[in-house]
Amino acid sequence: MPIYEYKLDDSVEDSGGQQPGCEHCRVKFEELERAGDLPLKKCPQCGSPVARVLSSFAVTGYEKNMMSKKNLEEKGFTRYEKAGDGFYEKTAGKGPDVIKR
Repeated sequence: MPIYEYKLDDSVEDSGGQQPGCEHCRVKFEELERAGDLPLKKCPQCGSPVARVLSSFAVTGYEKNMMSKKNLEEKGFTRYEKAGDGFYEKTAGKGPDVIKR
């Protein structure tokens, strides 16, 4: 599920002369929502109108050297590859050279 960011909707004026919103919605806050859910209209804490804001997102991809023998060993992992029916040979890290299932 994606995380969306919201903040107090600046386009709505407060008629009471007070600063609208609460500490939660005056700055950005995050909500974990399903992709198909409608955007929030009100702050979950004070009920003031909020708007979804455009935010950056993290993109991770497969790096070629991520699964390299050197990188796996540096991170303390052991990798085995299937060598035959029920046999796995160690290709990186510490541990037995062969595992039989």
